[in-house]
Amino acid sequence: FRYGLFKQRIAKEGQEEIAEDWLEKFSPWEIVRHDVVYPVRFFGHVEILPDGRRKSAGGEVLNALAYDVPIPGYKTKNAISLRLWDAKASAEDFNLFQFNDGQYESAAQLHSRAQQICAVLYPGDATEEGKLLRLKQQFFLCSASLQDIIFRFKERKSDRVSGKWSEFPSKVAVQMNDTHPTLAIPELMRLLMDEEGLGWDEAWDVTNKTVAYTNHTVLPEALEKWSQSVMRKLLPRQMEIIEEIDKRFREMVISTRKDMEGKLDSMSVLDNSPQKPVVRMANLCVVSAHTVNGVAELHSNILKEELFADYVSIWPKKFQNKTNGITPRRWLRFCNPELSEIVTKWLKTDQWTSNLDLLTGLRKFADDEKLHAEWAAAKLASKKRLAKHVLDATGVTIDPTSLFDIQIKRIHEYKRQLMNILGAVYRYKKLKEMSAEEKQKVTPRTVMVGGKAFATYTNAKRIVKLVNDVGAVVNNDPDVNKYLKVVFIPNYNVSVAEVLIPGSELSQHISTAGMEASGTSNMKFSLNGCVIIGTLDGANVEIREEVGEDNFFLFGAKADQVAGLRKDRENGLFKPDPRFEEAKQYIRSGTFGTYDYTPLLDSLEGNSGFGRGDYFLVGYDFPSYIDAQARVDEAYKDKKRWIKMSILNTAGSGKFSSDRTIDQYAKEIWGITANPVP
Repeated sequence: FRYGLFKQRIAKEGQEEIAEDWLEKFSPWEIVRHDVVYPVRFFGHVEILPDGRRKSAGGEVLNALAYDVPIPGYKTKNAISLRLWDAKASAEDFNLFQFNDGQYESAAQLHSRAQQICAVLYPGDATEEGKLLRLKQQFFLCSASLQDIIFRFKERKSDRVSGKWSEFPSKVAVQMNDTHPTLAIPELMRLLMDEEGLGWDEAWDVTNKTVAYTNHTVLPEALEKWSQSVMRKLLPRQMEIIEEIDKRFREMVISTRKDMEGKLDSMSVLDNSPQKPVVRMANLCVVSAHTVNGVAELHSNILKEELFADYVSIWPKKFQNKTNGITPRRWLRFCNPELSEIVTKWLKTDQWTSNLDLLTGLRKFADDEKLHAEWAAAKLASKKRLAKHVLDATGVTIDPTSLFDIQIKRIHEYKRQLMNILGAVYRYKKLKEMSAEEKQKVTPRTVMVGGKAFATYTNAKRIVKLVNDVGAVVNNDPDVNKYLKVVFIPNYNVSVAEVLIPGSELSQHISTAGMEASGTSNMKFSLNGCVIIGTLDGANVEIREEVGEDNFFLFGAKADQVAGLRKDRENGLFKPDPRFEEAKQYIRSGTFGTYDYTPLLDSLEGNSGFGRGDYFLVGYDFPSYIDAQARVDEAYKDKKRWIKMSILNTAGSGKFSSDRTIDQYAKEIWGITANPVP
């Protein structure tokens, strides 16, 4: 995407989005492949051929041009290509007559539409045009990739005609990462039937054995539902195939599972409600894929017991768990060289970079004073590097001897950056009320928050502004700024994370239980010897099991309590903690400027109604959050205890290597075995 998601700038009004310029500077790693081009058709109609076969025709055809980015293996002889696509229109789509007549824009209309496809990741979809562009992006990438896969499959064995397609699933795996690539299902069916001449049953067998689906969210707004009329207009042939998949699924349930007939309306691919008929992409994935997985133990259980429970009774063996992982090469060896050298020295091997389970060998040294001294020195070096980044990026000076407390992730109400900043506001108010002697006993803390708010997500942008407004007051208050600083880190991305994560000592993963599928930054922090404060959500559950309960600061409601707590709230049974009311009131008082935070704070008020009723349980969890933060302050005063906790976090991170994750996908979903180069 030429202009990325966006580059984030923080101004007086809060977040500003500007276009990313990464491609203007030229990317030396990508190799354009002018020899690899595929046509992708939008709109048009379905033609019926004399032999009864159906085919897409008319509409507009864009070309997908391949770019290859080499991905070298770590200490191996292997390199593979990551294949990317750019959208282009051809020369014959340029109207020379119109151009020479001065109609420059209409002369290059299709070229302009091609550019839109690869311009921006996740374009705003509040308008019909925005929705159409997102659907175009999804289909364009799916179609180009599948055409390429089929071309390479046929190229490797020239006699592959109808009848040899049964080999396809043993050579190709298509893993649909969330619902964005769902159109791979009808498009693979179309290519097999319309282009390769297979019948429905054979094409369906191949498709079902080839595609698998990873679910990444239980948030309703992220489980895509596309308007049937938009789909029919943009992709008429694919929509016919989706309708046929839905029809056959319904027939199968009625004929084999009479007891499930009453559930069909919610299980079917098409929601035909007259008000708003939609295609449910998650349902299409579950119905069509041979395997469905979640990305953490808790998340996969929620999928089986709640979100996809009806499908489990039809296909009990279809559902699995694959806990996410991270690469230790980037997220420890590369980004934290000082700590890496210590790990290698004490383990007497650097093999941990490709066998992360070896980190458990650090446990026996967890009380060793020599290791403690080296570990503390490495952490301080990372903290100084982070302090320099903060000064360069924000102009704020922070003290590397204070507790570095970091929350970096996409800004979203369920991730509860609002709870974090309310906690910081409460801490600031208490500091203001303390005598000089009382302040001497306080654990000095630097609270850092980073992340991008989606351009049209108003409350998320208000949270970004609130963090900045609180920081502006706290950091310039001479009575307090020795004991507390609040900093918003702008333009969070991987490069920023590589500096922040090694320098962090406490990391906040505080989403409402049951709402974060897994999270992976929690794993990166833990691997770097950072202690987590968090809820029992996503991979936090497994991290806590691996690193030990004493080395994790737990608070908050559990996932199985959330529905009941929301019901209690609706029934007016929630009684807010005075500390929660105090923090909100301090913001309303104007202490942090004149901006009107009423709409943001109102989301925490009332018992029900749109944008009210504290859906994410900030108020319910706030008291236990504040209590957990007090336990953090106490623990940090005991340097020996804190460093031991830090060592045991790194030592318990072996499970969270992406090598383990990929190995499980390979064996348990794709059915492939390793083939090492000699």
